[in-house]
Amino acid sequence: MDYETLKLIWWALIGVLLIGFAVTDGFDMGVGMLLRVIGKTDMDRRVMINTVGPHWEGNQVWFVTAGGAIFAAWPMVYAAAFSGLYTALIITLCALFFRPVGFDYRSKVDDPRWRNMWDWGLTIGGLVPPLIFGVAFGNLMLGLPFELDSLLRPSYHGSFWALLTPFALICGLLSVAMLAMHGGTWLQMKTRGLLHTRAQRVTQLCALAVIVLFLLAGIWLLLGIDGMHIVDSKPLGDKINPLMKTVAYGNSGWQANYQAFPLLWMIPVLGVLMAAATWLCSRSESPLAFVASALSITCIILTAGIALFPFVMPSSRDPNVSLTMWDATSSELTLGLMFAAAVIFIPIILLYNIWCYRKMFGRVTREYIEDNSHSSY
Repeated sequence: MDYETLKLIWWALIGVLLIGFAVTDGFDMGVGMLLRVIGKTDMDRRVMINTVGPHWEGNQVWFVTAGGAIFAAWPMVYAAAFSGLYTALIITLCALFFRPVGFDYRSKVDDPRWRNMWDWGLTIGGLVPPLIFGVAFGNLMLGLPFELDSLLRPSYHGSFWALLTPFALICGLLSVAMLAMHGGTWLQMKTRGLLHTRAQRVTQLCALAVIVLFLLAGIWLLLGIDGMHIVDSKPLGDKINPLMKTVAYGNSGWQANYQAFPLLWMIPVLGVLMAAATWLCSRSESPLAFVASALSITCIILTAGIALFPFVMPSSRDPNVSLTMWDATSSELTLGLMFAAAVIFIPIILLYNIWCYRKMFGRVTREYIEDNSHSSY
């Protein structure tokens, strides 16, 4: 297998890992952010937590693996992103801390103030990460203000507050709405009674919000944001680095791949149709709402990935040093060894996850929590 094929495979694999993270960890984050919205009593919230309790740690594997894969396959992207977005990532990490601690300790003390505090912690842990991830994706479309010196060392010239542009905030809200919708469909499958009815209502509202925000972000991107395209670079196969190309701004930059391959327009269209299908399936109480929600999230993330391709981290300060999946990758040996490991371990992760979901299939009820009050979350 040649080096260029390995680069393409790793672009696709990292995309799969990010989508796997959004689809699996997305529903437990969605349940977390809905904890104070539809969980009216302590028992409601305990039922909600126990629907995701057996799965959330396994779901984190996708997040950790995706982070590790970016570090190993695109070390320059990892270095530039983690130094430039340091404040945003620290806030995300702090919010994520609430999840393991909240899950483990919330129900250990029978004190309303203690449980109320951890309920808010779990809500923050479910809400803040998707909001920041969405804002980060929005800023990728706008380009991040970094540059590289002659030794390929990145320097960032922005601030945390400069990330919060109107377009990026819409992307952040879209990300929150997607995961809240996904969490709502999960709760519909796993609960009964009033909690089930509230989950149904919030799922339908979030599905409509996903459609509106995705269309708004798409129209804004088509009409109001200049994308980038490579106008000159060395042929693929030559030894290249991010300083060896010329990049130009243009309104059609992020549309270029869709214009070259018109069938790709089906991906964003399916993103909207699957969100609409989630609304319809939720109304008819079909378990397919969860599948439709997962497909909508997949198509929305693919829409952004295809628009950016081959860019991974565009630079608004000096577009010529933007990092792409062709010129910001690890060596051929590293990508080859990682590919061999991925071929072995990704199927194992998939099989393990499927086995866990199969064993834990079924609804969580008040009676189950009362009968297992000491072993439940």
